[in-house]
Amino acid sequence: MTGTAVRDVMTREVRSVRKGTPIAEIAGILAGQGISAVPVVDDDRAVVGVVSEADLLLRQVESIAASRPRVPGIRSKADGRTAGDVMSTPAVTVEADRPVAEAARLMVGHRVKRLPVVDRDGKLTGIVSRADLVRAFVRTDAEIRDEVLRDVTDQVRRPARGEVRADVENGIVTLRGEVERRSQAVLLSALIRRIAGVVEVVDEVRFRWDDEANRSAG
Repeated sequence: MTGTAVRDVMTREVRSVRKGTPIAEIAGILAGQGISAVPVVDDDRAVVGVVSEADLLLRQVESIAASRPRVPGIRSKADGRTAGDVMSTPAVTVEADRPVAEAARLMVGHRVKRLPVVDRDGKLTGIVSRADLVRAFVRTDAEIRDEVLRDVTDQVRRPARGEVRADVENGIVTLRGEVERRSQAVLLSALIRRIAGVVEVVDEVRFRWDDEANRSAG
């Protein structure tokens, strides 16, 4: 499958902290590097949490509120002095080989500005921000069409015969033509939707044989 992966746009040199890192040090990192969050890792570089500006602000708010009478035994972030005390967990992460569209969905769904990027073992390999994704999605129609045609060639013309044309306008891809099997048309449309910069897919591809229906009947 073609398409831009998270590893293609992520920042590989990423600052991380440990659970025992003092909050004051974390605040200095965020302010000094102009970033909004920092991942928390264990001794194996596995991501165990994230400390964001929001976490630090929440601690400040709770510290003010802590001056009022409190219920014994209840702990809040106001009591925390290290990353492990105030971090958000579990961390929202994305694997390096996932498409950038998936990273975008995670950011929107969890309302975060950046995501730690991990390998298949959950170990930190980089970080991706909203700005990184915006740059990935800013592509011309010609660039998108070139990538669409590569997917068409890979998935339709080999090994089965077929003919599919693609038009791209303002990121909207219109597919027309005919393939041998319905499963080919379904797969092609799904692959095109994952290409960076694709806003929508208008699927007008016909098929000669509905192999999906035969599979369900069997």
